[in-house]
This record gives sequence, structure tokens and C-alpha cells, in this order.
Amino acid sequence: MLHNIIASSGAGDAILIWIEYAALTIEVLAVAIIVVSILVSTIRYLFQAALHPGVKGRYQRLKISLGRTLLLGLEILVAADIVRTVALEATLQSVLVLGLLVLIRTFLSWALVVEIEGRWPWQPERKVE
Repeated sequence: MLHNIIASSGAGDAILIWIEYAALTIEVLAVAIIVVSILVSTIRYLFQAALHPGVKGRYQRLKISLGRTLLLGLEILVAADIVRTVALEATLQSVLVLGLLVLIRTFLSWALVVEIEGRWPWQPERKVE
């Protein structure tokens, strides 16, 4: 719908191109965050393992760091999909595909929260004593 309104104006094509670039930029940002964070976390893990080989909990900290990175990346990718679908491709099929992507990414996010925190997102946080 928004696509049809924008396209009917004189500057519409430029706006649509800008929206497409914005969505692409958001996707690239998400991928960059994931890749850079994975590299930094892995390098930090390897350095700490080499310098302090007997320290416990290092692997758990790596898992938490990677999980949080993936959660952030997934949320940014969902934002890019929403921008692209709502502004550029607001057809029933594209909205259904968006809904499926959001559903899959939400499930992945929940699985990551369970892995990181040991609880479902809707459960209260455990008190550490």
C-alpha cells in the first residue's frame, strides 16, 4: 500500500530506492555485528584460555556472549524485514513470509534465552543466593 502511494509521486522512485538501501544497510549492520562479535568473543576466549588455563566458567561466558550477539543480530534482522515488507512489498504473500520469519526468529530467540539464562523468557528470573 505504502509502495503504491510513494510510487505514484514524482519523487517516489527515489524514496523507494532509499528505503531499499535502508533495509539493506540494516541487514548488513546485523551481519557485521554478529561476525565481529563472534570474532571478538572467540579471540578473547582463546587468549584467556592461553593466559589462564585453569579458570572455570570460561566456556559458559563464551556461550553467553555468543548468544547475546545472536539475539541482537536476530532482532536487527527482524527490523530490516519489517522495513522492507511494510514499505516495499506489502502483499499478502510478503506479509505471510514476514510473519513466518518473525515466528522462526522468535523461536530462535527463545531458544537462545533458554541456553543463556536457563529459563523461558516468560519465567521470572532466578534469585542467586
